[in-house]
Amino acid sequence: MKATPYVDRPQASGYKIYENALMPPTPGHTVFVVDDDEAVRKAVSRLLRSAGIAAAVFASPREFLAQYNPATPGCLVLDMAMPDINGLQLQTALTEKGCILPIIFLTGHGDVSKSVQAMKHGAFDFFSKPVKEKDLLPAVRAAIERNVVARREQARFSEICARLDTLTPREREVLEHVVSGKLNKQIAGDLGITEATVKMHRAHVMAKMKVQSVAELARLTERCGTRGNS
Repeated sequence: MKATPYVDRPQASGYKIYENALMPPTPGHTVFVVDDDEAVRKAVSRLLRSAGIAAAVFASPREFLAQYNPATPGCLVLDMAMPDINGLQLQTALTEKGCILPIIFLTGHGDVSKSVQAMKHGAFDFFSKPVKEKDLLPAVRAAIERNVVARREQARFSEICARLDTLTPREREVLEHVVSGKLNKQIAGDLGITEATVKMHRAHVMAKMKVQSVAELARLTERCGTRGNS
């Protein structure tokens, strides 16, 4: 029988920072729990599943990396101190791969310097073991929500870049001149083509990029690193 999603209520002070993300995550999200302590893995996964949140547990970072599918949305609950590869090293490896999975660190050592280092490198949150239910569940829900937003932005970015890739080399040249603010007559002179040809390419660019104005075109292309030709 499928568990009913659990909805946290802002009844304690520990909820305040996450009070905007207390609704249950949508189906398909998974919380990945990586900890070499079996008791911790069981306790955290049991808590998550009792709240209607899918959990996948791993005894080591290597095990996680071997099975993790980047297309799976959610967040990562990660132990800081582990043999072979520790939590910070896994965080670095995921960052280098372009992974946008939010990370919530757990530690049994209360290492302040490592927590600061983790947060500087983009960790979502940091808790000492044993982590309390009232702290972990809201943090997990907030982390999942952040991942939803990040994936939406990533998809938008990919879509824009895909549109750019449909442009011909000449259309790309015209685009760069257009977003720099040049008039059709100036672009024609720079490229050695007629003004009518510029207008034709410009119309194609606007259609392929699905924009109505030069300002919108400039905003989209800048996100993909394409700037005007001055």
